[in-house]
Amino acid sequence: MTSEKQLINKNYYQTFMEGSENENPIKVLGELFNTEQQKVVAELSDLRFAQGEVYFLCKDYEAAIFKWENVNNELTPWAQKNIADAHVALDFLEIAVEYYQSVKTDSVNLKTEVLLQLFLLYKQRGKLEMAANSIKHAVELNPDYPNVTDMARAFFEEQSDFSDAVELAVDEAIRTESLLWFEVLESYIEQGHTAGMAPASFREVLMTLYSLNQARFESLLAALWRSYEQNDPSLQWLKEINYLLLEINPNPSFTWKKLTKLYEETYEQLMNGTLLIEDLSTIIPNHLTNWMKISAGSDAVIASSALLTWNEFYPVWMDDSMVTEAEKVASRSSHDRIGLDEVLRTFHSIRKWANKNGLILNEREEWLIDELLDSKHFHLMVTGAETVGKSALVNKLIGSEMTSESTSATVLFKHADQTEIQAIRDREVRSITEQSDLDEMAEAEQALISYKMPITFLNNNMLTLIDTPAVNREKSRNSLFTYLNLADGLLFVMDASSPLTSNEMELAIKIREQAPELPIHFLLSDMQQANHEAESELLEKTTTWIQTYFPSSRVFNYRPLSIHDSQAEEVTKCIQSMVQHYNPENEMQHKILHYSKQLIKLLLKKRIEMENTLQETMKSNEEMAMKLDGAFHQLKDLHEGKTQIIKENYRTIKDKMREDLLAKIPNLLVSCAKLVKEDSDFDNIHVTLNDEMNKQINDYIDDVALPNITSAIQGWIATSEAEFKDSQESLDDMAESINQLDNEEQIRLDCDFKVLDDWRRDVNRMTSGSIQLEKINIIKSSPSSQFIMKNADKLFGAIIKNKGMLQNKYKQFIQTKDYSKIAESITNTFMQQFEFFEKTLERDINMFFVSPYAVLNQAAEDKQHEISSNEQSLNKMRENPEIYTDPLKLFELKIRQYGWMTQADEREYIGK
Repeated sequence: MTSEKQLINKNYYQTFMEGSENENPIKVLGELFNTEQQKVVAELSDLRFAQGEVYFLCKDYEAAIFKWENVNNELTPWAQKNIADAHVALDFLEIAVEYYQSVKTDSVNLKTEVLLQLFLLYKQRGKLEMAANSIKHAVELNPDYPNVTDMARAFFEEQSDFSDAVELAVDEAIRTESLLWFEVLESYIEQGHTAGMAPASFREVLMTLYSLNQARFESLLAALWRSYEQNDPSLQWLKEINYLLLEINPNPSFTWKKLTKLYEETYEQLMNGTLLIEDLSTIIPNHLTNWMKISAGSDAVIASSALLTWNEFYPVWMDDSMVTEAEKVASRSSHDRIGLDEVLRTFHSIRKWANKNGLILNEREEWLIDELLDSKHFHLMVTGAETVGKSALVNKLIGSEMTSESTSATVLFKHADQTEIQAIRDREVRSITEQSDLDEMAEAEQALISYKMPITFLNNNMLTLIDTPAVNREKSRNSLFTYLNLADGLLFVMDASSPLTSNEMELAIKIREQAPELPIHFLLSDMQQANHEAESELLEKTTTWIQTYFPSSRVFNYRPLSIHDSQAEEVTKCIQSMVQHYNPENEMQHKILHYSKQLIKLLLKKRIEMENTLQETMKSNEEMAMKLDGAFHQLKDLHEGKTQIIKENYRTIKDKMREDLLAKIPNLLVSCAKLVKEDSDFDNIHVTLNDEMNKQINDYIDDVALPNITSAIQGWIATSEAEFKDSQESLDDMAESINQLDNEEQIRLDCDFKVLDDWRRDVNRMTSGSIQLEKINIIKSSPSSQFIMKNADKLFGAIIKNKGMLQNKYKQFIQTKDYSKIAESITNTFMQQFEFFEKTLERDINMFFVSPYAVLNQAAEDKQHEISSNEQSLNKMRENPEIYTDPLKLFELKIRQYGWMTQADEREYIGK
């Protein structure tokens, strides 16, 4: 039976060489061909196929092709494939492709060979898509064929076709169960070539690897997890992997070190406040269940605490059996794995989230947080229900008279090389340099005064002292509890004359309720007993009573003597003992966790305040918008009214001047008749009259008309200035009214009074000097007058000797002549520049009001923008309240989880 391996390697001809191995194959096959040809029914196809192989090996490709073309039996498909091979050898690649494509066979190996040859040809010719199709078809058809998957992998990597490369690695890993292919897949994952693929694509390959090698399974799973982690985190990936692990039920005897770490890190990401509870509801139950199953030791404590925390808040989410198991882990463990750094990260995450969402803490709250984070100093609070002796003790400790019984503010003392005094209130933290300011702040009940100065006792003991006012009123009690979270220890000062009154006992118990683990010690101040025995008896009695309620507390008697007094030394030793037993990291951790809970409550309150503030701001802005709209219309009315008044006043002046000129000019011209005398040169009298008439007009304009109109316009400018000032006063009142509604945005509606300077300059230009009008031919301008003047001797020849009559005729002519057109022409010329000035008035008045319009328009635009922005924010808060409440709920869950993790500790400080 013919071996396909022989056909593939082109050594089928060797089947005819038995017994003739040392002879020339061409000779042997030729003789066999001649012998077979002599037969009646000759079967020559096999020999021709074999001869073609020999010719091919001898590189006689044309002879080989000839032989293979004449093969007509079951070897025909192989012959066609070989013909294609020969054309490849001859570099006739197009023909080779056609022959490869024409091969029809049922042989899987032959099909594979054809596909591989086509792959190589397509690749050589740059037809990469066709090459990819060929190699993928070959892998699909016959993946066990030698080198086919290696060729495919190399090609995909060469072309950076990692989608197909990953698919190949997944399929081959599942098919062959070879760890090599799992390693290849892991390398692709680590290089980031799988990030865009659906997580479900890897379900089967992970299932397969788990059954083969759990260590490799964890490694591959970790690589996938890291790749999807870039999506911060991929919820779909978490769903898929948790479903998979629930189905697999991981072997508890295997140490899942990488996987446990990934579960913890991812849980931290899920709890960072970026996701809503609704989104987490499909993730957290399975995530915590699987985390519990794979965890051991201290890791199990974290996982169990997380599960128990979520079960507290959302009990229907958790499986009862897992809750029971988590409780067992928690009860068996006394290991406190929570660290200060982790607690601080959570605390800062809350602050960061608050700032991002506009829930800004006030100055006092920020200052308290900064002081809270000071782990280097022991914060000792000194308080009491009465004032007796408390300030004296504080002054003794700090070594100077810095506080008094009348002080209403809380005072914090801290050592520093340089003296600095600050007043801390909700709205500001400011330095105090004047004694009057300090006295004022000391009387403010809700104020906090920070003293930083050289204080030896505080420095030697790394101590910060907090002196509260006497807690005998509700306000002072609120002040105490505001700063109680800062305290690491507390000295409760009592009046020895009536120790532990009901008021003092109530206050002490309230302090313990607020801070159950805070060390509290008691001082009897100003003891006035007659002898030492009486003092001891009172001290013993008071101690017994106090320790009934406060078993760990110590009680001292104290008189404000020198600091070296034995009683003072005993108090000092007590303080030093508290400091020595102070574990900064542990105490800081507990304080931060406690304050984190308070901060969450505060932020929830601030969220409500923010919504209320937005509502109030919107209402205020809407009122302001209405006010601005009304102001705009008032400005418009004012503008139009002043424009009309100013223009009308100017028009009155201009019209009067025109009227005066039209009336005066004819009179001036008529008056020139007196210039005609009996002895006048009647031949040139018209020239003389014209000159005199023009002079009369110019003199009148320069001496009378121009001064009159100058004076009138200057008066008009003064009147206009008064109108403008009246406008400015109205606008100032308007601005003040607007500013009363908006204390932040103070507007000014200042007008442009430079307009008046421009008018003064223009008037000065129009009226300075004399106005030289163009000379007019007044007498010669009429044909009749020209006729009379030029032909006077002829017309009056009969009376030429009677000069008196001629004089009268001239006078009569001048006096009866119509000068209205001449007067109008002269008036028009004179008034031209004043009329042009009139046309610019409206533009100039508009310029005067430009700034108020711009300010009001901008203010209205800003308010509309604020209204729109606030409305969007308010709608968002109301439509999606979970955007604010869910992150805070997650932070609350995180803080509660720390409670589970530390419940075995001696200070269960952050319980339910």
